[in-house]
Amino acid sequence: MAKWKDRKQPDTLLLFDVDGTLTPARRSVTPEMLELLRVVRKEVVIGFVGGSDLAKQQEQLGPTILSDFDYAFSENGLTAYQMGEQLESQSFIGWLGEEKYKKLVNFLLKYIADIDLPFKRGTFVEFRNGMINVAPPGRNCTVEERNKYEEYDKIHKIRPKLVEALKENFKDFSLTYSIGGQISIDVFPTGWDKTYCLKHVKNDGFKTIHFFGDKAYEGGNDWEIYNHELVIGHSVKNPDDTIRQVKELFPHLFK
Repeated sequence: MAKWKDRKQPDTLLLFDVDGTLTPARRSVTPEMLELLRVVRKEVVIGFVGGSDLAKQQEQLGPTILSDFDYAFSENGLTAYQMGEQLESQSFIGWLGEEKYKKLVNFLLKYIADIDLPFKRGTFVEFRNGMINVAPPGRNCTVEERNKYEEYDKIHKIRPKLVEALKENFKDFSLTYSIGGQISIDVFPTGWDKTYCLKHVKNDGFKTIHFFGDKAYEGGNDWEIYNHELVIGHSVKNPDDTIRQVKELFPHLFK
């Protein structure tokens, strides 16, 4: 554990989901959260893991995230950094192939076109390195529209119904469909959920790995890593709850 020799507990890793855990969904991190992470980092190793690409994570967590965190896992760890250095990455399109990818996207665009929603804003299928992100109302929603859609989705089950349609129509594609954030679902190869990031830390000597996430329920995009045998999972309600639980875990740091 020479690389973490400045930590009091170098064999302990804290991993955090981003949306709804470190920040409100697609919003910026608060000074209080940054201070919490700064204090905790003196004690243990810290990292974040989320489905968004690095650029979106920098918008939320700040432009210096590669130095503020020991591990940075974008797209569930398909793009990964350790102490600012990029690690090996994987490609969704390379894994699935162009023909299957086109069938999937064509289906999604037709399906979304036939859904009657209160509003649609654009960028319904966002291609990323390790997955695609599908947003029925469009990723160009304002914050207010995101909040409205989230409540609409709870009533009308738009995303759960879409997941079931994908499972039915693409049984042989070996894909996983995960509801995340307020408006979207992530689509990625089975096994490329947030547990993928653990591949990057398995040889780094950690005896304890804690994970904090707000979608730690079946079908949520934190579920698999929350339940992983190597991980102690913590289900949080929002960033304030994250702060509370971390302080309870390390009370001696916040006397």
